Amino acid sequence: MIATLKSLPRRVAARSGPKPTASVLVVLSDAPFDGDATWNALRLAATLLDQGAEVRVFVMNDAIDLVRQGAMPEGAEFDLQAMLRALLPRGARLKICTTCVNRCGIGQGDVIPEAIMATMGDLAAWVVDSDRAVVF
Repeated sequence: MIATLKSLPRRVAARSGPKPTASVLVVLSDAPFDGDATWNALRLAATLLDQGAEVRVFVMNDAIDLVRQGAMPEGAEFDLQAMLRALLPRGARLKICTTCVNRCGIGQGDVIPEAIMATMGDLAAWVVDSDRAVVF
């Protein structure tokens, strides 16, 4: 039987099955408490998880303060560290730049325990393995 143009899209869609889960890498690079970029990045990550995406968060550069124990400044509007930590039980994965931790003068014991120390090679692997990457 020859498919007509009218029936082709419907037939192709019927065969396509469930959409594969997308993987999104969110790279946090800016200072977390200067402006709203980190807050919006974490909101995006939560929304992506709500929509079934696989979320990976890599923290580097000035954003490393986000994973420093007790780093929330007095009077901060949002507890960004709590927002980050809330993503992890929902399936998000978190890695932080070891070089950045050392450069900022904080020891590995001074970061939140959920943080996985990582290298530029780990970030490169996540970039290659992710469907999308978003940098904040």
